[in-house]
Amino acid sequence: MHAFVWFLALVALALAAIAVFAYPAWMLLHPFFAFPFHRVGERIGMLALLAGFLVVAPRLKLADRVSLGYGLPRRVFLREASWGLALGVASMLAVVGLMSALGLLEWTAATGLSGTDLLRLVALRLASGLAVAFIEETFLRGAMHTAIERESGTRLAVLLTALLYAATHFLASYHIAPAQVTARSGLELLAGTLHAWAHPAGIVDAFLALLAVGVLLGMVRAATGNIAACTGLHAGWVWVMLVAHELTRPARGAPLEFLLSRFDGFVGWLVLAWTAVLAVPLWRYYSARAARAAHG
Repeated sequence: MHAFVWFLALVALALAAIAVFAYPAWMLLHPFFAFPFHRVGERIGMLALLAGFLVVAPRLKLADRVSLGYGLPRRVFLREASWGLALGVASMLAVVGLMSALGLLEWTAATGLSGTDLLRLVALRLASGLAVAFIEETFLRGAMHTAIERESGTRLAVLLTALLYAATHFLASYHIAPAQVTARSGLELLAGTLHAWAHPAGIVDAFLALLAVGVLLGMVRAATGNIAACTGLHAGWVWVMLVAHELTRPARGAPLEFLLSRFDGFVGWLVLAWTAVLAVPLWRYYSARAARAAHG
């Protein structure tokens, strides 16, 4: 558990940095840039996480491509990530289709978009999905999985990375208006960021769904030995979700409304069930694919 504690400490460091440095950084930047306070805080947290990881990585022997999950040749990595992206898009489109068939989504937000607007939305959300996937997979299924697997084995690596993956999705974006920013706003921003955890009953369905997704990605990581497929799958899922969030709204009052979480109107019991159905076939597929590659 030594390695897991190090990664928890990195997350704690990032959160503490938000509380301590968000206000001074905003004071320095605000006269010249119109950055929202919460955005400054988020960037401070990310920089603190990166700086902490750069210090810890050599200590945990993670400062190399293989340990970070990038052991494949670039061409092969991009091929596997692209195929994972296609599978991620297809599987998440199936979920969105099922939600629509069950009357859980309203598509009224999509009616006012032109073809150009739609293409722009799709392109921008693809960029967001790729960015999210590469950052999270490098940190979690790359470095963190490697460190825990070396120390405690694959099963614990899969479980603990999934727990942290699920937990960090409830660090909400909390907005503070410029006129209301004070010296205490860093602490207020941190409290707002952690607000969802004050009411765990309201996020249990979303947490379990994200935990299942994290376990599935960890299983794929263990089967393949790298993060190429995980990155592609993750990016594909996020891409479709982000586009769906823009084009649809949860159909409140629908008989099966409980299948969508109140946390984000999407990830809930239905996504949990779909992930459970998908997990074993996807793991077997990537296990067989890795075995063929090893003997080819």
